Amino acid sequence: MKSRLTILALLLFIVGGAIFLESCRKTPAQPRTTATPFVVPAGFPSPTFNFNANPLTEESFQLGRKLFYDGRLSIDGGFPCSSCHEQRAGFTTFEHDRSHGYNHSHTLRNAPSLANMAWFPAFRQDGSGKTIEEVALAHITHPNEMAESMDQIVRKLQGDTAYSRLFTAAYGDNQINSDRILKALTQYVINLVSADSKYDRVKKGTAAFTPEEQSGYAVFQAKCASCHSGELFTDFSYRNIGLEVDDELKDYGRMRVTLKKEDSLKFRVPSLRNVDVTSYYTHDGRYSVFRMMIEHYRTGVNVSATIDPLVKDGIALTNTDENNLVAFLRTLTDSAFINNPRYREQ
Repeated sequence: MKSRLTILALLLFIVGGAIFLESCRKTPAQPRTTATPFVVPAGFPSPTFNFNANPLTEESFQLGRKLFYDGRLSIDGGFPCSSCHEQRAGFTTFEHDRSHGYNHSHTLRNAPSLANMAWFPAFRQDGSGKTIEEVALAHITHPNEMAESMDQIVRKLQGDTAYSRLFTAAYGDNQINSDRILKALTQYVINLVSADSKYDRVKKGTAAFTPEEQSGYAVFQAKCASCHSGELFTDFSYRNIGLEVDDELKDYGRMRVTLKKEDSLKFRVPSLRNVDVTSYYTHDGRYSVFRMMIEHYRTGVNVSATIDPLVKDGIALTNTDENNLVAFLRTLTDSAFINNPRYREQ
């Protein structure tokens, strides 16, 4: 009897072990990722980005950075994400009014900066983008931009040993698909935080404005801060600032999204961080230097049915006011951000 029980116990042990081993084989490998906490700079509001849906890891950031600079995400290899969002220009297009795309085409609008996207409630200058993934996919597949399909991108990247290692590190296996590509790109973009300009150091008490910068800050607070508010220097509202519609582009801004006449010619208030290096200006890049933008508010406002009341009569500035305002705006340049080696192509 005792021997029978021993044999039965042994059989149960063997069967149980086999079941356990089979269940282990069916369980996908879990990546050993390094979580990277998102640090909110002093004075900044809480981010709007859903970190639970795409938890930040160092491995996904590294993958996203490589993808961001990879021309294979475009149909002819000539237009990576970085071709329209250049670090030296605060992640806008360097000295171009509108971005260039595949087959000598142009995009509809001036490329906005990618700084501090974790705080954006919506994306694109008309607010039509709900997530960074959605916007990235639209740029990749648009015929006037990168003009590629996700299926073709996956085929290009398969077999690349560098990507095999990066996808495995980020996701536990080397499977390449569109969801993983877009999430990794998002991780790279979300990490592009600009919060170390001279202005920020003044706020921390580690630097001081010059007299001109201090006077310009006073002008800014009195004349500009209603729209370019807070530490992000935008209230994310959509406003008609008195720009005449371009007869060729016929871009009516927010109205393209809502289809409401009251939204005609309204575009999102841009952040002014790094404004000195993010030329060109306005949604279609019609102004090459930001003094022209200031002059627009002084003397060039075109009044239409949806004009914002704050600029309807222009903004009164003396020449001294303008010079001091320019001096202040230059304190918003974040050299550490523009030159950060972590953001560069590796």
